[in-house]
Amino acid sequence: MSKPEADRLINAFAQPRSVQLWRALLPLKSCTSFMNTGAHPDDEISTMLAALIYRDGINLSHACSTRGEGGQNAIGTETGVDLGVVRTREMERAAEILDMTQYWLCQYPGDPLADFGFSKTGEETLGYWGEERTLERFVWILRTERPDMICTTFLDVPGQHGHHRAMTQSAYKAVKLAADPNAFPEQNLPVWQVKKLYLPAWSGAGDAYDDDLPPPPTSVVMDGSGQDPIIGMDYAQLGQVSRAYHQTQGMGTWVSPGVEKKWPLHLAWTANGEPHDEQSIFDGLPQTLNDLADYAQAPAIGSSLYIAQHAIDQAIEALPKTEQMVTSLLAALEAVREARASCPDAAKAEVVHRLDAKELQLQRALYLASPIRASLKPQKIYARPGEVVKFDIELDSPLAVWASIAAPDGWLVEETDAKHFQVKVPSDAEPSDPLPDIWSPVQGNESVHLRLVWALHGVNVEVSLDPIERLNILPANEVGLEPRALLFNKQNMATKIVERTGSRQGDISIAKAGDFDIVSNEAGLTVTAQSDIAEGLYDLPVQQNGAAAQFVRRMHYPHTGPLVRAEDAALSVRVLDAKLPTGRIGYVAGGSDRVDYWLTQFGLDVTAIDDDALAAGRLDQFDSIIVGVFAFRTRPALLDNVSALHAWVRNGGNLVTLYHRPWDNWDKDTVPLAPIEIGKPSLRWRVTDQNAEVRYLQPDHLLFAGPNKIGDQDWVDWHKERGLYFASSWDSAYTPLLSMNDAGEKPLEGSLLVGEFGKGRHIHTSLILHHQLDRLVPGAYRLMANMLDWTA
Repeated sequence: MSKPEADRLINAFAQPRSVQLWRALLPLKSCTSFMNTGAHPDDEISTMLAALIYRDGINLSHACSTRGEGGQNAIGTETGVDLGVVRTREMERAAEILDMTQYWLCQYPGDPLADFGFSKTGEETLGYWGEERTLERFVWILRTERPDMICTTFLDVPGQHGHHRAMTQSAYKAVKLAADPNAFPEQNLPVWQVKKLYLPAWSGAGDAYDDDLPPPPTSVVMDGSGQDPIIGMDYAQLGQVSRAYHQTQGMGTWVSPGVEKKWPLHLAWTANGEPHDEQSIFDGLPQTLNDLADYAQAPAIGSSLYIAQHAIDQAIEALPKTEQMVTSLLAALEAVREARASCPDAAKAEVVHRLDAKELQLQRALYLASPIRASLKPQKIYARPGEVVKFDIELDSPLAVWASIAAPDGWLVEETDAKHFQVKVPSDAEPSDPLPDIWSPVQGNESVHLRLVWALHGVNVEVSLDPIERLNILPANEVGLEPRALLFNKQNMATKIVERTGSRQGDISIAKAGDFDIVSNEAGLTVTAQSDIAEGLYDLPVQQNGAAAQFVRRMHYPHTGPLVRAEDAALSVRVLDAKLPTGRIGYVAGGSDRVDYWLTQFGLDVTAIDDDALAAGRLDQFDSIIVGVFAFRTRPALLDNVSALHAWVRNGGNLVTLYHRPWDNWDKDTVPLAPIEIGKPSLRWRVTDQNAEVRYLQPDHLLFAGPNKIGDQDWVDWHKERGLYFASSWDSAYTPLLSMNDAGEKPLEGSLLVGEFGKGRHIHTSLILHHQLDRLVPGAYRLMANMLDWTA
């Protein structure tokens, strides 16, 4: 048996059809909708949302501004847009557990609404995102989803992440603009009036944030305690199941059963007057279809809505008697359709979208309650424009069911027999979009999906099912080259080899080679910089058979499935002039940086230190050792043998530790050679302005003198931020060398500490050097060279 087939069996057993059916019944309980808003994947209030859907059946949605591409990766090497692609899929999987529709403000790579790194004010964030762009997307989402309530995850208070603050600030404006016909008329969407805006009535302070102001008063308490009667897990546990899909952020925590969990909410704004205390978030809203006719002042459809809700209640009570359930669900579907057809024009704005949602939910429940089992599977998961992809349909049903494949316009679908289709991808098809705008729990999300239609007792039912595996469309001209970025140091101008990876069909060449001598062959490219080349950053477009080519990043984790991202192919080449350190260098990887790779490109000989070497204390061969980001958390052997590392320093070694968080097993008394405490909350101990002034506390220190003279030019063109997780206090054995701060804040001196111990020294830095190396920032290489110069 192949592993994909084994995985499919395990997944089917983990999500039995009976549980799927129960979960499909839950949103039928209510016609009220609730939208949670945040700035990053994992900002959603998962455990509260779990209670809202699993207990109350509230129709959930989540609006997230960024894809989280500015964060860190706990499980892999993806950064930037690639990390955003993985986190997008993680958020979709997390939303699936909550039966929650997912919306994104950020739409594409390079969108101003991307996660640009940390910020401390909403104004700073909106300066990057563009307030008009933010509000336009926010309003579009509100008009599309039409939620009754929205609740921000964070408060707009000093000490909170600027991205969070920007989304909360924008929420106040967006709920008003969404109801204004003069706002963004080009959207061609009907206006929508959100009824309530909630804020959390709890503090967001903790290890990361430090809310300066107390939370607002509680208007209503949302009780998240209790247990799902069918699944047998607490609502808080189900919320953590959802969070566990955020694996790049290390989310998912076991919650003991029976623990009380309550969420205080502050009613900050209402459409109909001043906020007030409530008994329930449902106050003033139609909780069920029974309430909808009175709420919308549409008595003409009251009878149909009563029948629909009564039938839904009967279906839920009948579980697991599927035949009775199907009868009740059909009756509910007919009544919903009748109510929609009879709805008075004056009530349609409040009624029709709710009934549209109920129709989709009822049809999904009918599929799961009916004796119909179906699936769609592509015979391959990667295809190029012009290719034909075969799809297999599994369909087992005593009922007459019409199965077809839905595909985008321009795609040719042919049925070879009842269980096999083939789909021709158009020759001009674009690569798959790795950043879709919306993910829906009740509609087909993939470009190719299965459509089932059948009739029961004269009632037509239709559902769309995503394929078991997604089909990823690759570009027509894909080029695989590694590396895709090169570094030439004028102190060591050796020719660079760029290897060709993957398919080797077609000739590759570099357009506008300019100051480089480039030879193309079957194996790849040799790139030689001319001796008189000027320092700078060069962008060299790659062609295949004379046409523009694209790189493809393939990513695949068990919890995400296959993911791809295509981008225009180009080699980025940095030419710099930096003197190299002497001595032998070892590197303890933490899994979250590529410092060893870039130092090798720089011209250094770097040796990876494995766990056996750490355990045996085989460190004497090295003059300098770099401990990578988070390594004390991810490398237990390093933590277990820290005393050997200390002994090596005292015998003359030069230790460089890159930034760690307080929770990365950084014990201030035992990990460094003398106490160094990492500041908490982290927002207070970082400099987010990548252009912040850098001041020298010890301008004549040897670290700034050689082998490279460090000056103002070395702090130019930094990306994202200066540093984070600064030390807040340290033993007198350490000397701080730098001072810096964000505008309006006190200077921080814990970004670069140097201490002498015995014959050696320890340098601890919270500067975001590994990221600057990735971005080919010259000053980061020069500063790193100086830190590694063990003779200084």
